[in-house]
Amino acid sequence: MTLTAKSVARVALVSSLVAATAAAAVIAASPAMGAASTLAAAAQQSGRYFGTAVAANKLGDSTYVGILNREFDMVTAENEMKMDATEPNQNQFSFGNGDRIVNHARNQGKRVRGHALAWHQQQPGWMQNMSGSALRNAMLNHITQVATYYRGKIYAWDVVNEAYADGSSGGRRDSNLQRTGNDWIEAAFRAARAADPNAKLCYNDYNTDNWSHAKTQGVYRMVQDFKSRGVPIDCVGFQAHFNSGNPVPSNYHTTLQNFASLGVDVQITELDIEGSGSSQAQQYQGVTQACLAVSRCTGITVWGIRDSDSWRASGTPLLFDNSGNKKAAYNSVLSALNSGTGGTDPTTTTTTTTTSNPGGGGCTATYSEGQKWNDRFNGQVTVSGTDNWVVTVTVSSPQRIIATWNTSATWESADVMTARPNGSGNTFGFTVMHGGNWSWPSLSCRVG
Repeated sequence: MTLTAKSVARVALVSSLVAATAAAAVIAASPAMGAASTLAAAAQQSGRYFGTAVAANKLGDSTYVGILNREFDMVTAENEMKMDATEPNQNQFSFGNGDRIVNHARNQGKRVRGHALAWHQQQPGWMQNMSGSALRNAMLNHITQVATYYRGKIYAWDVVNEAYADGSSGGRRDSNLQRTGNDWIEAAFRAARAADPNAKLCYNDYNTDNWSHAKTQGVYRMVQDFKSRGVPIDCVGFQAHFNSGNPVPSNYHTTLQNFASLGVDVQITELDIEGSGSSQAQQYQGVTQACLAVSRCTGITVWGIRDSDSWRASGTPLLFDNSGNKKAAYNSVLSALNSGTGGTDPTTTTTTTTTSNPGGGGCTATYSEGQKWNDRFNGQVTVSGTDNWVVTVTVSSPQRIIATWNTSATWESADVMTARPNGSGNTFGFTVMHGGNWSWPSLSCRVG
């Protein structure tokens, strides 16, 4: 992603995570004793990575490299492995700057995401003037040569980048690659698999964050089709470029989970969020928590290190300021990573039951997991055995129940709610602000 690669403008989303998380606490202090003190170490606790985009011409900047080496364990070349950089003239390949980034990462024990093998932008001039079978063959040769050159050094490739159109069609973008035939994406993935059988193969795009958007649905249908037909696709990348006109959607977790349920990993690949202070920190926290809630969300990459390194520098969208100081957004991400223990995928409703039988009678309270968002989740309890029940619901700090329905509720403490019938039947529900703790409430049931 660069300013020349994509317009800053994004499709405005209706739902804003800022509104949803206005009450959420943002941790801006140093990490607690015993917690991991860097982004990479904190992410590794739940089996994930935390990466960044790197520019080769900044590897001589000591502040930049210091942060890179300390904080991140996955590296993406910002521009140096794209088509125009790696094949400036047909069949004449140039890997010098890409190698600088790959070698630095590997020498530091970091892994590398390859970005990107096929894209309608940043094509070399010779390719822009091609069409039809000549272009198709040139694309496949490019993928084969570049993926073969880096074979064994790349964790995951963005095989195809940004092939779907914005707007309401949900269809493919009109590009010279698309005009070679609708199967060009499939052909690209098959060529990449042949060239580097051990790398994960990803489709990568922007404005696919909101589950209700046509573009998101179009990409979902493609991945679903590929998985059903055995086309080699291992992961889907969500670029996650957010700003005030395109905030983090409230259904972001739903999007990640629905793609993961197709049998692919999901990765947040180019995260940056314009803004400052607590609002920016809350959105970064929400994105991090959404990834932690999906077991197949394997990692997060921010698109740059300091604000001044960003393609959107005027929007101050990253975790470090121009001088390399940690921002509130950094602290909120680190806190969320240290609080996360891995995903609990709501692919099906899951229940847990507690039974109490005082005096020979009794009741059973069954908990069902409901909808999840970045900052909160719903739970539902169904009671059987009696119509005269009392259910005690206990949440774990820092969780708090913020809403209930179909019950008369009282609180014994901030963590313990007592629920009784209110004439609406034997099923009631509640919403929990989780504060980074996704564990289920515990239940006990007695006859009232």
